[in-house]
This record gives sequence, C-alpha cells and structure tokens, in this order.
Amino acid sequence: MARQEGDLDYLDAFDHGQILKILVDVTNDAQIETAVKATEDKLGTVDFLVNNAGLGYFATLEESDLKEVEYMFNVNVFGLAKVTKAVLPLMCKQRSGVIVNISSVLGLTTLPTMGYYCASKYAVEAYTDALRQEVSGFGIQVLAVEPSGAWTNWAGKSSQKTVPTIEDYAAFKDGIANMAQATTDSPGDPKAIADLLYVAATKETVPHHLPLGQFAYEGSLANLTKIADEIQGQKANALSADRK
Repeated sequence: MARQEGDLDYLDAFDHGQILKILVDVTNDAQIETAVKATEDKLGTVDFLVNNAGLGYFATLEESDLKEVEYMFNVNVFGLAKVTKAVLPLMCKQRSGVIVNISSVLGLTTLPTMGYYCASKYAVEAYTDALRQEVSGFGIQVLAVEPSGAWTNWAGKSSQKTVPTIEDYAAFKDGIANMAQATTDSPGDPKAIADLLYVAATKETVPHHLPLGQFAYEGSLANLTKIADEIQGQKANALSADRK
C-alpha cells in the first residue's frame, strides 16, 4: 500500500501474480476498508502487517502549529491504529500473524524541537505494548521498530517545520530551518534496516522491540536507565502513597 502509485512501480519486477498494489491514505477510513477487503479477496490471509506511514514535525512546543500537529497524530497514531483495527479480525480468525509498527528512537527518548513528534511515537510505543498483551493469546505477535534515522527524504517532503520567531528560542532556529539536510546526514542505511526488520519479523519468536542505529541503542538505553534510576530513588514515596 502507498499513497502514490508510482511509489510501487518497483514491485512489478517481482510480480508473478502474488502482488496487489493499492493506494491508501491511512487517514481515510473508506480506503483502508477497501484495501483490506481487496487483500482478503486476493490473498485469503494477512500474515504480516507493517505500519510504516509516518510524518515528522519540527518546531518548539510553544510555536507549534497545532493543525499540523493534529494531522501528524492522525497519520502516525490514529492511521496506524485504524489499519491495525481493520486487519485484526483476519489475524484473530486465522490465529496467526505479525504486526510491525514503525516507531522511532524518539518513542523511547526525546529531543528539543521534536516534542510533538516524540509524543506521537510515545503513543505508538504504548499502543504497541498494550496490543501485544491483548492479542498474544491468539497467535499474533507485535513488534515495535525504533530506528534512529535513515538516509531517506523523511526530514524533507515527509516533514513539516515551524521556524522559531520568539527570541528565547533563537538557538533552535538554524537547526529547524536546515532540518531537510538530515536527508543526507542521517547515518541509517535503509536497506540494512529493511533486512534487519525482515529477519526480526520472520523469527519464530518475534522480539518486542527492535532499536536500529547507534543512537537508537545508546540514546534509548541511556534515557530508560535514567528513568529506572529515578523511579528506584522514589521507592519510599511511591509505596507510601497507597492506603494502609
């Protein structure tokens, strides 16, 4: 599935009657329903679902355009949830399936000027973890993939930005204005990421999380370790909050 037909042209070289190309906007309920029905009619089952649609947004929280933020959440969170909701009845019926949700390292840690994007990916992480608990008894496995950035045009055409005008945030101005340069600066190798994702998703026991990239590993681990340490330091307060 893709939003533009040309994005799927490369599949023609591999098509021996087993490929179905469908245009889907994940914010469009009717298109999602049509796509899932067409898939069921042609293929009979859905063994793997990869929720890869996503947008970025770069701005300080104070100066963010909330209409842009809302649209990003509609794609990153609710679009993912709608597609999953449409596919789940098939997987539950067949008692098997793998759902892969493309999250981000920024679902496990945060960066300034990406607060709302981080919030959308934190939501994906929570949704994925809860879904895994709900469907594990039906033979369905759920994986969250947390890349730290790849050499793609995600920071360009797939992202919006609001450059700060408030003087207090001047330190972030150049970083946001030049964010599209991340298209070539990101260290992640898209092919390596795809290969690693395929290996993980086709294991007999699918991992719950797949961090991909040095920052994905080190950044998420550092943040989660810090949070764990802080929680341990609050043990006495935490336990004293319950009724005796």
